Amino acid sequence: MERKIIEALKGWKDSHRRLPLLVSGARQVGKTYILREFGAECFESMVYINLETNRRAAACFEEDLSPRQVLPYLEAVTGQRVIPGKTLLILDEIQSAERALTSLKYFAEEAPEIHVAAAGSLLGVALNRNRYSFPVGKVETLQLFPMDFEEFLWARERKQLAQAIRRNYEKMQPLPLGLHQEAIRLYREYLVMGGMPAVVNGFLQTGSFLDVPPLQQEILDNYTADMAKYATPSETVKIRACYQSLPVQLAKENKKFQYKVVQKGGSSAIFGAPIEWLSQAGIVLRCQRLNHAAEPVAAYTDLSAFKLYGSDVGLLTAQAGLSPETILSGAGNLFMGAVTENYVAQQLAVAGLPLYYWESRSTAEVDFVLPVQSRIYGVEVKKGEHTRSRSLGVFLEQEHPTGAIRLSLKNFGCENGIRSVPLYAAFCLPEGL
Repeated sequence: MERKIIEALKGWKDSHRRLPLLVSGARQVGKTYILREFGAECFESMVYINLETNRRAAACFEEDLSPRQVLPYLEAVTGQRVIPGKTLLILDEIQSAERALTSLKYFAEEAPEIHVAAAGSLLGVALNRNRYSFPVGKVETLQLFPMDFEEFLWARERKQLAQAIRRNYEKMQPLPLGLHQEAIRLYREYLVMGGMPAVVNGFLQTGSFLDVPPLQQEILDNYTADMAKYATPSETVKIRACYQSLPVQLAKENKKFQYKVVQKGGSSAIFGAPIEWLSQAGIVLRCQRLNHAAEPVAAYTDLSAFKLYGSDVGLLTAQAGLSPETILSGAGNLFMGAVTENYVAQQLAVAGLPLYYWESRSTAEVDFVLPVQSRIYGVEVKKGEHTRSRSLGVFLEQEHPTGAIRLSLKNFGCENGIRSVPLYAAFCLPEGL
């Protein structure tokens, strides 16, 4: 599957000041796949080592970490030669070998001619739990998320539709009705499947939505297993409780995360660390409240108030038990508002945008606030074509932002100074802002 991160990987390969690369992200977002594809496409040879399963290779890092010492050992273990400038060396699941992580510093200092790319699931969790020494300043980092809607369109062989969406977003001109309706149909399919590559690939192989829930449940089960693997038993209970409360948190009219929903008498002292665990694992996306939508946003962030979204909208619908039929039919369902917000949060996160929302003394709320360079934009999310709301008007009146965007099932357009952007075009943000 074609992924946007490949262009960043090519830029890293050709950089004159290249450092070892560290690719992070939640489990099963496609880190291994994309590095292997990158190696096959852009290098003459590739040496792939999984440090979690290949303990002989992991043992090569137990003594001298100098590349002059480590590389001959790795070549002997794999039976493959690492040629400077021609071979991509992939160290997968690097969080399972602390000294391999430390060795990246020495590859940067002593062997910059070697292309080394490492990947790790739950890397942030492992670093925090085991107090690993991170090679600060000696690695380049990239984060891989689940596929966004544009990548999903590519996978569905609808690249021309994706291009048409981008063109009309730039011009703010409506798509022809036929394309608009097709884009909405595919958008609803994405809400069912989400962007986990294994789920999308499973659907592409059979064309049946019946195969989607079992694949999603397998990923959810793996997440649960990781909680037990990378946390103490008491921590695991709290982490699971926080994650399992996600659909309930988002179904509330006020979607602010409330500890008492997780457990009666719950507090940040009890559940603050579990939420941080979920965030570091890449399983949830944290959206912080702004009391004032102005630069610098860090000065006006309310650290005590936030919303949590799932990192993948398909996994959220599976976790909530929302049937594919309900989503695909477009039938009215109260939880679809939460699903739609989660979808938008995912598209913004993939685009590299920090997640904020705005609230005015609990009387008005704008779903997302986008700080783009020195500009501020308010984004309101509507699940259907009905777009009447007073919150965005209150936001404009009180905060005087650079602009405002309303995401809904309506076609491209502009009304009263507010840009109307179809939900299927959320991946275009922040381009053109």
